[in-house]
Amino acid sequence: MSKKWFDVEEHESIGDCLDRMAKEGYMPVRRMEEPVFQEVKDGSSVKHEPIRQKIRFQGQKSEQ
Repeated sequence: MSKKWFDVEEHESIGDCLDRMAKEGYMPVRRMEEPVFQEVKDGSSVKHEPIRQKIRFQGQKSEQ
């Protein structure tokens, strides 16, 4: 079975990503979310603040 990861692009909806997967012949089998952080200097220390959520789908090649 062939598997491939698809990232939801920054200006793309989840539905758009799922449509793109279907056009390439894949169906989603797993969803993963991970935060994206930005370093912010606060005086002499550095903080990591979340700026957005990265969403990825693992697709499996459809049987059709």
